[in-house]
Amino acid sequence: MNELLKLLEKNARYDVKDLAGLLSENENELAKQIEVYEKDQVIAGYHTIINWERADVEISKAIIFVNCVPERDSGYDKLAMRIARYPEVESLSLISGKAEFMLVVNAANMREISSFVAHKLAPTEGVNGTETMFILKEYKNNGFMFSDEKEDGERLLVTP
Repeated sequence: MNELLKLLEKNARYDVKDLAGLLSENENELAKQIEVYEKDQVIAGYHTIINWERADVEISKAIIFVNCVPERDSGYDKLAMRIARYPEVESLSLISGKAEFMLVVNAANMREISSFVAHKLAPTEGVNGTETMFILKEYKNNGFMFSDEKEDGERLLVTP
């Protein structure tokens, strides 16, 4: 069933009939397995990747590294759950390296992200410091290329 998860991760719009054909599996059994995965939160959700630049919608994104102190008995978990509840936080990961957490945040503009950091994130108990890097342009997101531009040396198709 590992292959099922890989296929759904790449394209959540596959219907069960197509998946059964690709995997040479029974449709009904696959449908039941998907239900179990959803119930057990192995499949935690289905998402659409939006190219906001193409949609001509202004949105700002930033990666924020957060330095913090683990709490006695709960480590980083309680603090992570507090931070994850902010609606601006798209994703939050415990990482190794110069910081403990890496966040991806979204807002209407850079000023709103700055306000989020200054008024919500930085004052959070247990947070010792932050480093914010604004995402200026996305070229690839979750394996999907956004650019139409050809790589150097790649020729454009010419038709009469």
